[in-house]
Amino acid sequence: MKCVLVATEGAEVLFYWTDKEFEERLRLKFGQSGNDGEEPPALEDQLSTLLAPVIISSMTMLEKLSDTYTCFSTENGRYLYVLHLFGECLFIAINGDHSEGEGDLRQKLRVLKYLFELHFGLVTVDGQLIRKELRPPDLAQRVQVWERFQSLLRTYGRLREQEQCFAVEAVERLIHPQLCELCIEALERHVVQAVNTSPARAGEEALHAFLLVHSKLLAFYSSHSASPLRPADLLGLILLVQDLCPSDSAAEDNAADNTQPSLRRLQSSQNIPLQQAWSPGSSAPTRSSAGTETDSFSLPEEYFTPAPSPGEQSSGSGSTVWLDGGTPPTDASQIQIAEDTLQTLIPDSPAPSCPRRIFLDASVKDSYCPMVPHTMYCLPLWPGISMVLLTKSPGASMAPVLYQLLDGFSLLEKKLKEGQEARSFLRSHPLMGDLRQRMDKFVKNHKGQEIQSTWQEFKTKVFSKSEPGSSWELLQVCGKLKRQLCAIYRLSFLTTAPGRGGPQLPQHLQDQVQTLMQEKLMDWKDFVLVKSRRNVTMVSHLEDFPGLVHFIHVDRTTGQMVAPSLSSSERTSSELGKGPLAAFIRTKLHDSLSCDCDIIHAAVSPVLSMEIIARLPLL
Repeated sequence: MKCVLVATEGAEVLFYWTDKEFEERLRLKFGQSGNDGEEPPALEDQLSTLLAPVIISSMTMLEKLSDTYTCFSTENGRYLYVLHLFGECLFIAINGDHSEGEGDLRQKLRVLKYLFELHFGLVTVDGQLIRKELRPPDLAQRVQVWERFQSLLRTYGRLREQEQCFAVEAVERLIHPQLCELCIEALERHVVQAVNTSPARAGEEALHAFLLVHSKLLAFYSSHSASPLRPADLLGLILLVQDLCPSDSAAEDNAADNTQPSLRRLQSSQNIPLQQAWSPGSSAPTRSSAGTETDSFSLPEEYFTPAPSPGEQSSGSGSTVWLDGGTPPTDASQIQIAEDTLQTLIPDSPAPSCPRRIFLDASVKDSYCPMVPHTMYCLPLWPGISMVLLTKSPGASMAPVLYQLLDGFSLLEKKLKEGQEARSFLRSHPLMGDLRQRMDKFVKNHKGQEIQSTWQEFKTKVFSKSEPGSSWELLQVCGKLKRQLCAIYRLSFLTTAPGRGGPQLPQHLQDQVQTLMQEKLMDWKDFVLVKSRRNVTMVSHLEDFPGLVHFIHVDRTTGQMVAPSLSSSERTSSELGKGPLAAFIRTKLHDSLSCDCDIIHAAVSPVLSMEIIARLPLL
């Protein structure tokens, strides 16, 4: 019973996500209230009708009282609502199964806002333009946009429950000095330098390249001209990769279960020989006093011989035993069928995904700039192992200029709303001279008729003695300038994104770096897949800390964490094993995280949580 909604002040739905239980609840509610023979309204219309009173009352209180409610629960505490206003868009999260608290819902809304910024950049500053991106007029395009963010929210919920790094919001690394050195050298020479020296790169410059094993970071390399990547952005990129190339243990278990019937058919086929475990003259296994069949090393062993198929004769010649007791096949068609079946069991490498335009914080020419456009290439190497390449397009240098202008006009808006005397304040403020110089230079180089006329109107109202403008008029012109700057940003970086015909690395260059990295890691792929499930062994820790069950160490200066694996999969075991114990520790860990984070935010460190789980009587 979960729902997330983004709407305007007029209750127009810009985005929604619901689980199956909440959608079924809506279907029953509006299906019964509708007339017989009429189709129920669309899901977004149902949500708009259901939540319109909440949206309108919240916005009315904000307008009349400059304050509003941010959280409430319905009668008997059945549903919990959390509201947050970001700009001109109201974000609402609902939970009806008591699996999430207020902090969890609020964090989910912050993650959704971050995902919008990651995909749309500074366009999120303007309410009208973000509406065009989240709710395009074309229905098919709107469904595509909504499905992308719905999938990201589902992936985030899954990773938050299964991966400790997303629970504590820190990056988890795979530590192996020899392998990390090999990977960093390969990323430097065969990926970043190979792309930057290629004449076919279409003006793209490779900045960062890193390897992921499931959701864990194996190796990371940045070029000398690249600015450091924030841990929050790196965690967001891992979320995108996991959404594009999911590699969760549940999917692996399902895939393994799906292959079991085929494996059983192959094992019962007469086309696969098994070597004999012992020669006819060897001694037979002995049976222990406990009734368990053991070999010479006293290890338990089980043997299973399937019953022969009807109509087949047993033939045991040579040292090869055919499972069903039949003779080796002589028909070429049967052999070809078996080979084709074996090929279907070999997992194919995931198909490379389309490049995606994303916006990350960066430092350009010694100045900080958020939401600089990058292009992300997700190149899967094998199932569970992916390489990510981040490039910068030639026109990205315009982003810092637009950000500085938008930041300057936002500061002017804030001062004008505080009631400052408009003309005297703007003339005396030192920001105005620098902003005027930057804006004059930008308008001259851009040569856009609309923004030139608006900028001229703004200068007239500020500096003209014959036609002075009031604070309200200056606020209107200032907002108009910000919208036009955001429109230029949108036209430069979103309309010309790689998925919309913009520049990108040629496919043969992507295939080249992907193949080279596969060759370098061919001998290590099985090792890193196993290590990703058992990242930190607790053997040495048990010697120093007797009785230690689990721990998480988070270094917020680097945004990284270290913890023993805590997998609850039925096919993979952690240091705590698998089954009820690992599941119980995982549940206790997630329950205590929110409380521990609140304590740490209150500047109390370190946090030691101790709980006596059970006390068994001595027998």
